[in-house]
Amino acid sequence: MSTHPLAAHLDNGLAALRLDPPPAARAQLLRYLDEMARWNTAYNLTAIRTPSEMVTKHLLDSLALLPTLTAVPGFPDARLLDVGAGAGLPGIVLAIAEPRLRVTVLDSNGKKARFMRHVVRTLHLANVEVAESRVEDWRPDAPYAGIVSRAFAALADFVAATAPLLAAGGVWIAMKGKLDAAELAAVPVTVDIREKQRLRVPGLAEERHAVIASLKS
Repeated sequence: MSTHPLAAHLDNGLAALRLDPPPAARAQLLRYLDEMARWNTAYNLTAIRTPSEMVTKHLLDSLALLPTLTAVPGFPDARLLDVGAGAGLPGIVLAIAEPRLRVTVLDSNGKKARFMRHVVRTLHLANVEVAESRVEDWRPDAPYAGIVSRAFAALADFVAATAPLLAAGGVWIAMKGKLDAAELAAVPVTVDIREKQRLRVPGLAEERHAVIASLKS
């Protein structure tokens, strides 16, 4: 499909994840990676500098979450908030892979928000909104069926900060490395940890998990 030097790396990872996005989405993911690598030289968006590492630790790591999003009410036609999105991870990657999602990527860092706006324009991502804001100051037009984070904050802080933004019946999905029992125990009693999923990222030896939670009824 593409002569991009990392196309085979991405395709092998997608096959291992049993994901089959259309060729246009594959091309967009590689273009996104190229833009990230280019901006990274001046803006220090991510500590990962090698494009091949970016495929594994950014693209595939984010895409590994896609099957977990079936826990979001109404998926794939759902509103999703990515808190502390940084360079757009995982929100922009998920929006490319599943264009029916309506994704807001939120970060208070100006240079990262500028990069995300650039990506939205360059890749013509009509299903992505960039919010340059602190989470406690963000006032969306409507709440979100799903709120995700990737290395944003401790779980208790994540749910506390975003609870006003979660729709009735909605879910939080926090991407974590190795699960910490104390962190899980610190979650407020009003929150139900529904599931802890092991995520298997092709080419990544480190532990990755998704914690799915909701408000108790």
